Amino acid sequence: MQLLLILGVVIAGIILTRSSAGARHQAIRRIFMALFAAVAVYFIIFPSAASQIARIVGVGRGADLLLYALVVAFFSFVATSFKRVAAMERRITELSRQLAISRAPGPEAIHQQPPTRPNEDIDPEAPTR
Repeated sequence: MQLLLILGVVIAGIILTRSSAGARHQAIRRIFMALFAAVAVYFIIFPSAASQIARIVGVGRGADLLLYALVVAFFSFVATSFKRVAAMERRITELSRQLAISRAPGPEAIHQQPPTRPNEDIDPEAPTR
């Protein structure tokens, strides 16, 4: 069972470190993933160590300590995902505006258009108020 857990942690670490983000961000992310993998493997091999650390921190049980750590990791993931999506939305808006401006007809194209016909539903001879 320990071998399966270690293999799962290693595979998750490899998947999560594959990113197309900037070099600095990717380096920090890889360092944290390597640290997480090392701690996870340590706790898998020595499960009583998690309980000892939990008692030192004042949590009680090792499982509770791991749960709290996962909650913190989840909230940091949500926060970074929110920031990433917001940045993508700003970039999409910027690109859409640039595209609309680049495809907009110039002033000379507007003056070259034939005049529009009056709406057929409106009688041009009708008196106006």
